[in-house]
Amino acid sequence: MAKRATVLKVSGLRRAFGPNTIFEKFNLEVRAGEAIALTGRNGAGKSTLLRCLVGADRPDDGTIEVCGNPMSETNPQVRRDVATVIDDLDFFPDLSVVEHLDLLARAHGITDPDAQVDEVLEEVQLVPQSGQLPGTLSSGQRRRLALATAFVRPRRLLILDEPEQRLDVEGVGWLSRRLQAERQQGLAIVFASHEPTLVESVATRVVTLGAPRG
Repeated sequence: MAKRATVLKVSGLRRAFGPNTIFEKFNLEVRAGEAIALTGRNGAGKSTLLRCLVGADRPDDGTIEVCGNPMSETNPQVRRDVATVIDDLDFFPDLSVVEHLDLLARAHGITDPDAQVDEVLEEVQLVPQSGQLPGTLSSGQRRRLALATAFVRPRRLLILDEPEQRLDVEGVGWLSRRLQAERQQGLAIVFASHEPTLVESVATRVVTLGAPRG
């Protein structure tokens, strides 16, 4: 069987804030079809690492490559390949749910944006709220919309920071099935989570940050 392509390669990554080293000499290689779960106590550096991986924060040392391209938030090839949900998104206050997704689908050159948006709205169970403004949604519905912004566009690497936040039990079950499907379709996934059932059902490998060193 052919070796799957490397989608994300992290080498010798270091990030510190003043005298506090968050992580150092961190290496990670993620191939197509793999899902890496980042676990560890609060403050272990999971969110900082994810922000470095998507170019929102700059490491002090080391390299990050996505599909062979150096990580840069402004690189069109990287922006094409990486879909992320790592912060609470600042939605446009005057655009409805469906308008947000339609804008993203068209900006990323989806062949049939209307069909893609309809399919994603159905899956995240926001069809009844499609005409509403994001500010009128519940916290759980806003989380579903944030996830929908990743699923409505092309991607080879999916990076998520605690995607289960504010989802109910049914929502976590849906998310688990969706991420399994993403992985089976050959996407690479890196996600931080405190939800054991999500980690166990989705991850092909678990990386624990902040673990005591032997």
